[in-house]
Amino acid sequence: MSWNNTVIAVVAGDAREQEIARCAVRAGATVRAYGFPWPEEGIEGVYHAKDAADALKGADIALFPIPGITAEGALFAPKCPEKIIPTREMLEGMRKPGHIILGWGDANLKGHCAELGITLHEYEWDVDLMLLRGPAIVEGVLKVIIENTEITIHKSNICLVGQGTIGSLLTNTLVALGAHVHVAARNPVQRAAAYAAGAESLTLEQLPEYLPKMDIVIGSVPKRLLDRDQLKLLPKHALLVDVAAPPGTIDREAAAELGMKAIWARGMGARAPITVGRSQWSGISRRIEGILEQK
Repeated sequence: MSWNNTVIAVVAGDAREQEIARCAVRAGATVRAYGFPWPEEGIEGVYHAKDAADALKGADIALFPIPGITAEGALFAPKCPEKIIPTREMLEGMRKPGHIILGWGDANLKGHCAELGITLHEYEWDVDLMLLRGPAIVEGVLKVIIENTEITIHKSNICLVGQGTIGSLLTNTLVALGAHVHVAARNPVQRAAAYAAGAESLTLEQLPEYLPKMDIVIGSVPKRLLDRDQLKLLPKHALLVDVAAPPGTIDREAAAELGMKAIWARGMGARAPITVGRSQWSGISRRIEGILEQK
């Protein structure tokens, strides 16, 4: 299948998008890019656009980041000097019929796409891609914990809220490192899997009983489950690490007001941008091939 007449815009993101852009060039596409860290030597075969609208101009397919969109509608672009909020004017420069491949879209983006006839392809919840980038995310979370605590992971009391794909990988790793891991999850199958992995499993309703003993709390559910009242139960030294997509598991504003250290560890896949960029490309390229087959 030839990609030679396909124009791909890579917009926003982090260092992973550098590798994704290189992969797109190797596949034979014309690539336009903006909003992620640009290497001094440039990226061979990739046009560095002046802004997001310029990158999207004439694109058949746009690639937006996998980390979720913020409450105000901005794409994940931690190193970009401006917020990239997709507007109708920005998107209407795409070639018709346009396609956007991304982690997930918010109501604003979905509304613009519906009006313009652009198809959204969301892949945030694809289990195979989560597993492929999972090791890099786990390593990133370990780095955050080590840099922000004065205790070892070994023998520490850690509570994981949520036990999806990333949560289960974290559980296995933390148990292997000798932590006392407590997993709180709504799903009884997930709780049973956590128990089998060597963790103590809890229902969400049991959290208030266990939080006062925790040194570290990790949230991995994209839904606010730890509010001010629950955070008050934690010891003052407790570290809060939220790895979930917006809005996150932990009320981080309340944590800050309570004098607690809370870190929203978004984009942990950037810990190994080449490895994770290539794994994300494996899923992205499958979707692009499906789009091209329909032409």
